[in-house]
Amino acid sequence: MKQQLPEIKFTTDYALILNKIKDLDPLQYAKTRNFVDGAVSYLSPYISRGVISLKQIQNEVFRKGLGLEITEKFLQELAWREYYQRIWQEKKDRIWDDLNQPQPDVVEHDMISSIVETRTGISAIDNGINDLYQSGYMHNHLRMYVASMVCNIGKTHWKAPSKWLYYHLLDGDMASNNASWQWVAAAFASKKYYCNQENINKYTLSNQQDTFLDKTYEELPLMPIPDELKDRTRLQLKTFLPETALPKIDANRPTIIYNSYNLDPTWRKDDLANRVLLLEPTHFSKYPVSEKVINFIIGLSKNIPGIQIFTGEVSDLLSLYQNSNLLSSEIFISKEHPAFGHYPGIKDSYEWMFPEITGAYPSFFKYWKLCRPYLEKI
Repeated sequence: MKQQLPEIKFTTDYALILNKIKDLDPLQYAKTRNFVDGAVSYLSPYISRGVISLKQIQNEVFRKGLGLEITEKFLQELAWREYYQRIWQEKKDRIWDDLNQPQPDVVEHDMISSIVETRTGISAIDNGINDLYQSGYMHNHLRMYVASMVCNIGKTHWKAPSKWLYYHLLDGDMASNNASWQWVAAAFASKKYYCNQENINKYTLSNQQDTFLDKTYEELPLMPIPDELKDRTRLQLKTFLPETALPKIDANRPTIIYNSYNLDPTWRKDDLANRVLLLEPTHFSKYPVSEKVINFIIGLSKNIPGIQIFTGEVSDLLSLYQNSNLLSSEIFISKEHPAFGHYPGIKDSYEWMFPEITGAYPSFFKYWKLCRPYLEKI
């Protein structure tokens, strides 16, 4: 039986998004976050899309006047995202490679058909994937369950499955997504993450029995690939972008470039500039996302006054400045981001929670050990 959970809907209204930050309950989050009906923030799509920043959320949490003892677990989860961003910043496209070591025990590279088609027979997993297709969201614990089933029970390399999940997620973030899959599959951790039916039942409000995951943790690593996970499919993931004309711009003013990872309506809001949401076909051909994700990105962009949507390459925008009085280095303004390092011009810095801690660390807790003293000072 499908667990009865509230329907998840993600607004694109900026004022309502800010209210979500104010409604945070770090104490309940710490107590219940692993349950599918727990008090999670549902802020991840807005963080991933750059509508709000980790620092902004951190500041709001501190304004509540709660001590670090109460807020630490929530702040730690924010820091995981920043940790992954630092890895992406350092590794660049190598985040598509096994980060620490080759994933062990790989037998297959194509995606498992029953996962894509929601017929694994594990009701909580199948329901969770159906909910993903409907809402564009999946609870983090369910993501771990799916990754464990695919990589460690189904002995599949993480890369194709990670692309499948990224394709559907409103909060799709290549760094968090890729590194999390690798953490589960032991390409970015010292051991694999396993889940059994008892654990799934506990945290998904289900009570299923007699499945291929109804095993002890000692039995799981010794299992052959279950029949339910043997059929494979070659993923065909495509992005459908809107057709647009070239934007109308004042060639004597710079163009502020927004993209799928930067949709902050307060960023440089008083600058006299053209504002363009740039949807580059080359980017989305390499990293495809669903129509639902594209519509969400476009919806969020409408919070930015004067924004124009353009499907094309940054070089197409440059062609509009042939008779400009601006220096070539002044034409474009963007925010630094590993996926868009090819943009020319001025790049504003990312708003880090911990700007003092840079580089890629081999484990989160080594990173967190350096970050925590800065929270104690606050």
